[in-house]
Amino acid sequence: CLGLGTYPSLNECCPPPRACVLAARPLSDTTISDNPSSFAFRDTVERRLTGISAKMADTEYNAEEAAEIKKRRQFRKFSYRGIDLDQLLDLSSEQLRDVVHARARRRFNRGLKRKPMGLIKKLRKAKQEAKPNEKPDLVKTHLRDMIVVPEMIGSVVGIYSGKEFNQVEIKPEMVGHYLAEFSISYKPVKHGRPGIGATHSSRFIPLK
Repeated sequence: CLGLGTYPSLNECCPPPRACVLAARPLSDTTISDNPSSFAFRDTVERRLTGISAKMADTEYNAEEAAEIKKRRQFRKFSYRGIDLDQLLDLSSEQLRDVVHARARRRFNRGLKRKPMGLIKKLRKAKQEAKPNEKPDLVKTHLRDMIVVPEMIGSVVGIYSGKEFNQVEIKPEMVGHYLAEFSISYKPVKHGRPGIGATHSSRFIPLK
């Protein structure tokens, strides 16, 4: 190897060709030693520095790529059967009737009675009296079969469950559903340990 003539001990321990290139570099007097362990230490340090620089480059690249992806990303907009929320609020009753599912369409064709219209008027009044950037007051109702219409979005309704009024905020995803779907009338069963008489061994306990 070129450059190794003055260091015969390094010529024996360095495998070509990487060792020849590293040994040919100008080294300071403090790092040059006849002991082969000094060269191995320098080689290890260089490898570690190379790995650290590569990791830093990958981190910077990933950070830039993540920033671009975040910038391009847009929040998912709500749409009901292909209609945006702004357009949905502007629909007339006839246009809304043609958009909703068949069960609600048959209901609208028969016409809304006095009680559903009274609920809509109460919700409308609560919205008008609400302060800016605040939720409207709670409006309680027993009409569990009321179909959610776009005009009700943003209102707070207390839906009767048969025992109490469950407070529900009407959201765009609820359009076309019944109010009863958001206030269940039963308590979900959570099975615990079996009671007496549930198993064969506990059916009959003889008296002593």
